[in-house]
Amino acid sequence: MTWVAAVARLRAHRESGVLVTVATVRGHAPREAGAKLVVGRIKTWGSIGGGNVEAVAIDRAREMIAASTSEPELIEFALNDKVTNQHGVQCCGGTVSVLLEPLPVVRAVAIFGVGHVGLELARILARQDLDLHLIDTRAAVLTDERLGVLEDAVAQVHVHHTPLLPEEVLEELPGGTHVLIMTHDHAEDAALCDAALRTTHLGSIGLIGSAAKWTRFRKRLATEGGHDATTIDRIKTPIGLADITGKSPATIAVSVAADLLRTFETETS
Repeated sequence: MTWVAAVARLRAHRESGVLVTVATVRGHAPREAGAKLVVGRIKTWGSIGGGNVEAVAIDRAREMIAASTSEPELIEFALNDKVTNQHGVQCCGGTVSVLLEPLPVVRAVAIFGVGHVGLELARILARQDLDLHLIDTRAAVLTDERLGVLEDAVAQVHVHHTPLLPEEVLEELPGGTHVLIMTHDHAEDAALCDAALRTTHLGSIGLIGSAAKWTRFRKRLATEGGHDATTIDRIKTPIGLADITGKSPATIAVSVAADLLRTFETETS
């Protein structure tokens, strides 16, 4: 498996890893600059030459995975018999520097409702390195033609057409997925809010709408849904930045995206 395929495999399985690259070589070394190794929690793919260099790199990479390290690291090795190595002697005679780049599990966002605001929001979030899930009960808003604006997306876009019960998608979403509820139907929004509160592996939950809408929803979630106040408070509404008051779909989408990106920053601080 090539290193590119290995990185893609880790992403598809939502597993963290580290990309190890021989950055510089001076003198003799087992591999040339540019040689790559991908390290996962259990498996590795590729090689940077074996021996002590590779073994130390793998050990350090797995320490970085366990610690959820986000910053890259550069390690230098002298390949001579005068250096005490952890995993045996390598006396090729040169020096090597190895770059370790973390490959974190990417964030996931689910937009329930791909109407005017939902599509504008998808266009913005598609420029981020995300797993972006788009869910709607209406096939007409999920056509290839309409979603063609996402063709050059950086994000991995996953489209879900759910004619009957969109809330069933919640259980399928990756752990930590941030959920944004903005469908065309308030009844659908209410059902999604109730189901999201019962789905414990999600990240943040946001609901678009007015204060009056939330007052009705909050009462219903408490009386009919049986949720306590602390649980209901998992839902953030209104979503977006309070000081951006424009009501056009594009403006709302920018506001919601900025608010979500701020949430991402809070997660890593």
